[in-house]
Parts: sequence; C-alpha cells; structure tokens
Amino acid sequence: MSTELQYSDTFGQNRQLPSVILLHGNDNLFSIARSFAKRGIPVHLLNHSHSVARYCRGTSLINLPENVPLMEAAFHFLMSPESDYLKGSVLLAASDDALECVAKNREALTSRYLLDSCNATAQLAMLDKLQTYRISQDAGVPTPKFWNVEKDTDFYSFKGELVYPLLVKPLLSHEFQKKFSQNIKFVTANNFQEATEAVELLHSLEIDVLLLEKIPGADTQLCSYYTYMNEDGIPEFDFTKRIIRRYPKNMGLATCHKTDHVPHVKDLAVRLFQAAGLVGLANAEFKWDSRDETLKLIECNARFTAANGLVFRAGLDLASFVYNRLIGLAAPPMDHFQDNLTMWDPARDFLAYRELRKSGEISFNEWLRSILRGHTFPCFQWADPIPALARLLQRAGKLRKSRS
Repeated sequence: MSTELQYSDTFGQNRQLPSVILLHGNDNLFSIARSFAKRGIPVHLLNHSHSVARYCRGTSLINLPENVPLMEAAFHFLMSPESDYLKGSVLLAASDDALECVAKNREALTSRYLLDSCNATAQLAMLDKLQTYRISQDAGVPTPKFWNVEKDTDFYSFKGELVYPLLVKPLLSHEFQKKFSQNIKFVTANNFQEATEAVELLHSLEIDVLLLEKIPGADTQLCSYYTYMNEDGIPEFDFTKRIIRRYPKNMGLATCHKTDHVPHVKDLAVRLFQAAGLVGLANAEFKWDSRDETLKLIECNARFTAANGLVFRAGLDLASFVYNRLIGLAAPPMDHFQDNLTMWDPARDFLAYRELRKSGEISFNEWLRSILRGHTFPCFQWADPIPALARLLQRAGKLRKSRS
C-alpha cells in the first residue's frame, strides 16, 4: 500500500487515509478536489450531473436521482445501504445548501462519516443574514443599517428611516439563488415604491428578506478575512484578500481578487466569529465606508468559498488543514501567505470591464494592465485542463440554446 495513503492513528497503527465526500459546491470544488487528489485520496462528489468538477482528476461523481431535490437525494444516499462502501469517509460541505443539510442532520451523519468540528447553531445563524447582522450589532461589529421586513410588517412605520439606494436582500442566499441567477444576490431599490414592490415580489415567492443600506463606493473597497476557529474560539491562521472587480458590479460574484494583508479586518471578523460561537472554517467580507471611515460587515460564510483556489495558491491549503485536523495528522504550514496574487475569471471579467467602461470607471488600457500577469483561475489548471474545457463547452451550449 502506498505510504501516501497511510497514517498513524492514536494507537500507532498504520491505516489507509479515509476518502473524501464533497457535498455540492461550485468553483470552490476544483481546488479542494485537486488538493486531495495530489495526495492520492479518493474524492467522491455528491452533486448535480452537470457539475464540471466531475472531470477533475481523482474524482468520481455519485449518480443521484434527477427528479428529487439534490440535498434530499444526497442525504437519503448517505444514510442508505448504498453508501456503506463510504462509511468512515470525511464528509465536507461545499455550499450553503450542503452546510444547512449537514448542520441539521449532524447527529445522523456522524454515525457513519467523519465530520469537522462545528457549532451547528452558529453555522445556521451565519446562513441567515438577519441573525448575522444582529449578532454583529450586539458584538459591536459595524454593519450597514438594516430593517427586518416580515410578511406582516407595516412598511410605513419606518418609511422615514429608509435611505436610498437600499438592498432588498434574502435572509438565505441559497434559497434566493434557486429562483434567480447565481450572479444576482439581491434587488436594488431607489425609492420607497421600488422597495415595496421588490419585497412583495420576493415574499410572494416564499423568500424572506430584509432591507439593507447600500454602502457607496467601488467593489475595490471590499475585503475578506479567512481563518479556522478552534474549539476555544481562537483563530488558527490568518488570510486576507481584496476584490478588484465583480460582475455585475456592486452585486455579482468576484471576477478578479487579489491577496493582500488588509489591516484591521481580522479584529472585526474574529469578534463576530467569537460572538456567534463559530467553530471551524470562517470567512467574513467587509466593505470600507468612506463616509465614516469604517469597515462594515457584508456577509459571513462558515465554509469553503469560491476563492479557495487563490487561498491555496497563496500558500494555505484549507482542505488539507481541515482533513488533517479531523483525522489527527499534523497540519500543513499555515503561518504565511503570499501577497499580490490574483484569481481571474477571464470571460466574466471581460463583462465586468465592459460594464465599468460604459460608466466611465475604467479604460481598456487600465483593464489590460490589470490582467497582464500570471493568475490563478477558478476552474482551469494546466495539470488538469478537462474541467475548464467541459465548462467552456457547457457555456457554449447554453449560449446557442438562448439564441435559438
């Protein structure tokens, strides 16, 4: 047996390294799967049949019924005799849907799989934007102004307090994205009527929302902090990055990120994590508000994010850190990360450039200078190019279908 697939347990016996089950996910899957594949650890994907991560080297997709919601089908498989061959595997959630599924079914899943340490209550609270902002407010972590809008809320009672533009934001992003594009995270309202109409529309779709002040300024004012909170509430390492562009701007997913040692963001993020009681992976995004020169919370994630490939390239292997910690192996080096590295999504960043050029915020030469460098890509890797090719063909097929 290969020594790469063995480890010494607490009794000093050599055992085969457990395989990994990755539950759901999107761009974050590539770097996680490749990290494990390099170590010879089998990776099983519980995901949609169209997920291009299935083409990553060392991975295998588990076929699930297409006529059943993914999380329902995945949980049924994980608890059924069909999955007996995977007993003892490390199970990692790679999306909000997956995180919710694992948190709510933790006791049952722990009887069959290895799950990372966590506070399930805290993880579920961070999925809910209203709970996140309330915990932040109580902990003294600055947030934008926000208003709870339940279905029976009287809008007129706080009409005079609202500031525009404001965001009509879903409490649960993953529920919102099941009905809308993944590039859209909220609805922007420029006046009271637009806010009312947006809230009524989303409520009619059974989506709970809140109203959130929109912090002015470019996407370059966004930054993030990553760590792993141990059982004593102490961060195990530090990683920070900035956003260069998003598409659509001020709303969509990042098309270009850059690693950078951002001052002050750690203190605010850790204060939030400790107040929430988070254990495990934790990431918080903030935006600089030039009006009062304060970093303000945008959102919190207690899982791997789409920028995980950039974190890995910068020197921090989050997947191996979580895995090794779970099975009792020494952690990989996590004491330093490299600045000024970028992750770039070429196709979507070109759309971001066009949008910014149209509003006079960037020239072609400025955009060109920003991309003429080496990058990490969300999907593509020279050593494993098939997933990127599959995604390209998938997108081309969708484009042809939309034009026909």
